[in-house]
Amino acid sequence: MTLMIFVNQMADVKGLPWWNYHMKASVDAMTYVDMVFPFFLFIVGLSMPIAIESRLRGNPSMPALWRHVGMRTASLLVLGLILANAGAGDSARMGIGASLWAVVALTGAALWLNDYSPASFPPIVRRWLPVAGFAIVAVMLAIFRSIPAPGSSGWLDFSYPEILGLIGWSYLGVALVYIPLRKWNWAPLALFLAMMSLCVLTAGDWVTFTDELPFIAWPWGNGSMAGIMLAGIITSMIFTGSHRWPSLRQRMLLALIFAIAAIGAAWALTPLGVSKIRETPTWTLYSIGAAVLAFTALYWVCDVRGRTGWASFARPAGSNTLTTYLLPDYAHFLLAAAGIRYLDTHLDSHWPGVLKCAIFTALVLAAGSALTRSKIRLRL
Repeated sequence: MTLMIFVNQMADVKGLPWWNYHMKASVDAMTYVDMVFPFFLFIVGLSMPIAIESRLRGNPSMPALWRHVGMRTASLLVLGLILANAGAGDSARMGIGASLWAVVALTGAALWLNDYSPASFPPIVRRWLPVAGFAIVAVMLAIFRSIPAPGSSGWLDFSYPEILGLIGWSYLGVALVYIPLRKWNWAPLALFLAMMSLCVLTAGDWVTFTDELPFIAWPWGNGSMAGIMLAGIITSMIFTGSHRWPSLRQRMLLALIFAIAAIGAAWALTPLGVSKIRETPTWTLYSIGAAVLAFTALYWVCDVRGRTGWASFARPAGSNTLTTYLLPDYAHFLLAAAGIRYLDTHLDSHWPGVLKCAIFTALVLAAGSALTRSKIRLRL
């Protein structure tokens, strides 16, 4: 999460070595920046078995679980659509500046999705602020207008739901296949292999239907993002699941075998291309291998050895993730609505630009920590 904030800011800094940017779709290559988003997907997968079992222990109702999955998906899609469309807003048609529209919409989302714990908020606040927030979001979405293209009404563009929407839609796709089969230890691996097979077939143009369908009609895409989430589920099951390899040494060995197999498969599939934008199998599998290795190392350091103090700087990003994710965009829109453009036009190249991005990231983490202490925690 911390790295995502940093690299998103770095995208506007000019004059840095090539490996500090996303690779273009026309280039067969990947950088560490191209691996940040898949790590995010991997973490979603890591949490799914734990979160689902915890929710079912508290309430064994399957309809309630599916309602939760549906609400979480819808909430992420709405947030993604706000972020994806804000820059295209037409102030003249909306009657409100595009940046101010985004600030109001995100503020409404914060009121709607905040975790109003009984210990911190009185009943009237817990009852009405989410309703008010939802109403604000609904009104902002209803009044949104962009400059219309031919044959378009100029309303919301649903073609790209931003990172949050992509995560939410992939989460739904994985939930649809994982939850019914979660009691069988073999199921996540079988589903993972099926998604990777789909990714290979689409990369080789042997299967083309995924390119012809709108993303809203097929939550599994070309198998890449769903496959990364399933790799997270497999890794979570290796370390926390009930299977016949109970010792820590056996679990870590399994994780290393999984990581090495992913990296080896990535290398073997290099002829199909290496690209985040094209979601190629090599990019997918290299990202999975790196994520499994990183998690295994962190598991050893943090869970086994108990050394967590070194990561305290990133605690707000880990404990209040959605709030922290939205803060950079919120700050950008707030400054733009106030007419403050200095940071957009200064310190935007070479190492001064990197320093600006590092300071901005630190400020976002500090703000996330302050909001957490103030009981502002967005949860889905």
